[in-house]
Amino acid sequence: MQLRGKIALITGAGSGIGRQLAIEAARRGMTVALMGRRAETLHQTLSMMGPRRIHVTLPGDITDPQIRIALKHYIAHWWGRLDVLVNNAGVVSVGPLARTSDQELERLMATNVIAPAALIRELLPLLHRAAPSRVVNVGSMFGDIAYPLFGAYSASKFGLRGLSIAVRRELKEFGIGVTYAAPRATNTDAAGAFARLVEPMQMRIDDPAKVALDIWNAVARDADSVYAKGPERLFVLVQRLFPQLVDRAVEGQMTDTRVRAYLVSQGVWPTAPGAGLRRGRT
Repeated sequence: MQLRGKIALITGAGSGIGRQLAIEAARRGMTVALMGRRAETLHQTLSMMGPRRIHVTLPGDITDPQIRIALKHYIAHWWGRLDVLVNNAGVVSVGPLARTSDQELERLMATNVIAPAALIRELLPLLHRAAPSRVVNVGSMFGDIAYPLFGAYSASKFGLRGLSIAVRRELKEFGIGVTYAAPRATNTDAAGAFARLVEPMQMRIDDPAKVALDIWNAVARDADSVYAKGPERLFVLVQRLFPQLVDRAVEGQMTDTRVRAYLVSQGVWPTAPGAGLRRGRT
């Protein structure tokens, strides 16, 4: 897809990957509608997109059906089509499933799975008008490799990946492509929620600007998916072919005394880290 001159809607554009996706889209000559819950952060993103004034900010909660309908009407009225829909908005949940409330589970699924599916449905007429057009769903490596302490989050990203594959097959004959993006952990505000787990679980943290660049490059070449470069690509293959190997590797990480200390802080282990259990790594 030639990106210059295209119209894109980016959800979650007020920070992190979404902000960098918007900045890179503007650099490539696209017209961008910035969607997010907070008007002030959207305006901050807008101020970083250069002197062109063709972009718009559209504050609202993407989990609200009325907001989604209003968004469709706005784009239809002003542009009449949509070339690229980027479902980037998402929330992260970290911690033992035993400490995850119903409210948190519902928030995760509403934001990470239901809203993207519903927004694709609402905007299909505009994507049809622009065909060839594209949907971009921003998932996670945890949508391929399910991780302990990220169980609910992994479930939501597995769901988004499944949605992406199914919709790609459903819409291909209509000229609408789907790109599923699976970045690693990224240096955003949300990363603070799992800062204590980065080192013991051997996480690599990426720059959101680099993630955004990789995603737009994938869209430009009409790729079905884009994964973080590095050993994680091999891990995805191993997960699919030899999942027991991933089980053993993750089990080792879970016995790290720093992870056990985190579990104690969450009220999961009633004793000191590793007490009465197999000796963990330090």
